[in-house]
Amino acid sequence: MTAQLLISPAKKTSAVKRSLSALSLFFFVGAILFRGKATLPLDRSSLTSFHVWLDSLSAWIDNNRDSNAFFTTFVNVIRNSIDSLVIFIQNGISQAGDTRTIPQIGWLGVVAILGFVVYAISHYKMALFAMAGFITLGLLGFWQESMDTLALTLAAVCLSLLIGIPLGIFAGLFPKFEKFLTPALDFAQVMPTFVYLTPVTLFFLIGPASATIVTLIYAVPPALRITAVAIKEVPWSSVEAAVSMGSTRFQALRKVQLPQAKRTIVVGINQTIMAALSMVTIAALIDAPGLGQVVVRALESLDVGRSFQAGLGIVILAVVLDRSTTAAANKVDKGAVATSSRRSRRSALIPLGVLTLVMVFVSRVITWGGSFPGSGALGSNIAKYVNNYVNWFQMHFVTFTNDITNVVSYGFINPMQSLLTQSPWFITGAAFVGLGAIFGGRRLAAISLFCVLAIVGTGLWSDTMVTLASTLVAAFITVALGIIVGTWIGRSQRADRWIRPMLDAGQVLPAFVYLVPFLGLFGATRFTAIMAAVVYAAPASIKLMADGIRGVPATIIEAATAAGSSPWQMIVKVQIPSAKRALALATNQGIIYVLAMIVVGGLVGAGGLGYLVVAGFSQENLKGKGLAAGLAIVLLGIMLDRITQAAANRTSKDFAALGH
Repeated sequence: MTAQLLISPAKKTSAVKRSLSALSLFFFVGAILFRGKATLPLDRSSLTSFHVWLDSLSAWIDNNRDSNAFFTTFVNVIRNSIDSLVIFIQNGISQAGDTRTIPQIGWLGVVAILGFVVYAISHYKMALFAMAGFITLGLLGFWQESMDTLALTLAAVCLSLLIGIPLGIFAGLFPKFEKFLTPALDFAQVMPTFVYLTPVTLFFLIGPASATIVTLIYAVPPALRITAVAIKEVPWSSVEAAVSMGSTRFQALRKVQLPQAKRTIVVGINQTIMAALSMVTIAALIDAPGLGQVVVRALESLDVGRSFQAGLGIVILAVVLDRSTTAAANKVDKGAVATSSRRSRRSALIPLGVLTLVMVFVSRVITWGGSFPGSGALGSNIAKYVNNYVNWFQMHFVTFTNDITNVVSYGFINPMQSLLTQSPWFITGAAFVGLGAIFGGRRLAAISLFCVLAIVGTGLWSDTMVTLASTLVAAFITVALGIIVGTWIGRSQRADRWIRPMLDAGQVLPAFVYLVPFLGLFGATRFTAIMAAVVYAAPASIKLMADGIRGVPATIIEAATAAGSSPWQMIVKVQIPSAKRALALATNQGIIYVLAMIVVGGLVGAGGLGYLVVAGFSQENLKGKGLAAGLAIVLLGIMLDRITQAAANRTSKDFAALGH
């Protein structure tokens, strides 16, 4: 019986390898024999009947926005309510109201409130760090823009938590409800951030309301999911003990489960804030105020210095929010502190609260406390220095950057793009369906077939293949980095201590920020988008691979060491094969992150679907085509995600069977 259990997974793995080899042979032979046929190309200015229908749908919505009951009683009410919320927060911290020349709370009051709140939830060092970070935003010359970004983030986070935490608690208590929500949450998190923009603006127009709604859609899943996990992680024995002592189910939730889940819920709040900030900056494309707009305008004019200046502001804001909420989670995690320490903190909060109120009053009545003083000379000097450095670098290293670009373009991107765009759609589509069947069976094959046919129906098959080519090249580089660096971190504690903080910082930054340095070094090209995508996606892949390497059972390591394996043999023949599940997950996350960034790369010359989405915002005659491009991105993302997830699950099951 044991022999059968050991042999069966090996036979299955061998069958999968044979199926993949046969599918690869089918694809390459078909691509060669039918090269250039049924490739479904479409000029950028050409429209299909589907695009025209989407244009007419958009026009109908615009014409009936103020008369149709659905809009007047539902859509417009939501838009006006959210606009009012955002304007209320903006009037409070960033913009003058109707009767004032400065915000209700000036910069001095905002910094004081920030310091007080951060001290209350963490410690004084973090409070000083947060205050210094916000003051730096003003010195960069972006106080109002930063506060506009913060206002939108606060509005979206508040709404996300109001929705996500209650639903997360409900999902944690009732598994059937969680199972019902899972497909929608997966769908929301798989879609590249760019894709949210077009359909939301179709109904809610451009502006703060649409920006808040797309941010809400993107930020709710982490709040909901992490809250559900937090509730489920509370030992059931604790709940049973409370119930046996006479507590009702609600009392057990309030007095036992929520207090024990508090630390994880705070982590969920942290992730929600970071997701919201990332989306708010991208929502600048639909007229969201703040730092994102500065970055977009700078990218459009190729002003690297200005974009770096604004990007630095986004980074500072992200780091302050991340570190403050992380410190709050750590404080909760440490549990109760000494009674004397708690009393000391509480006694300190009273005078600090009074001082904060004084600062708020000063910021309301004195001009220099309301409007940040100075002209932002620090930021201007940084932008000037960066532009000078970029010009110097491009002048002296143009040959070097061109060589790198040419190697990647002619060695990888062009061949991959030529292969995919010149292959018949039915050959490439059959390959996707075959991958679905191999890894996920009939159901995944049917999903892949639907996605392929739907992409064809959008009329943008060729543009989808352009995006897929860049995605695959960037994903290959990302996974290679994940294997190399992840294995290094997994084997070395010293490397982990040095590199993991940089990976954590990399995952905090919004997507826009990654475009800036590569734009300065390599200009507006596909290569810029691919390199930005690699840097954006690499942290997730590296960390997953490192955890997989570290999770290899010690017994396997000891057996290989006893057999005389060298370090290289240990890596290649033992640790990486044993971490195949982690490698499959790293590939899945790498592809999803890369696709999201490649689409954003449409701003800097990536072409493909990302360009069409951007064009749909800026050119009225291409709005329908932009909507179709967004749909094609969703379909491509779902198909890639499902196939790679199925591959990871298949690998995990085979490995578990072998281990058993």
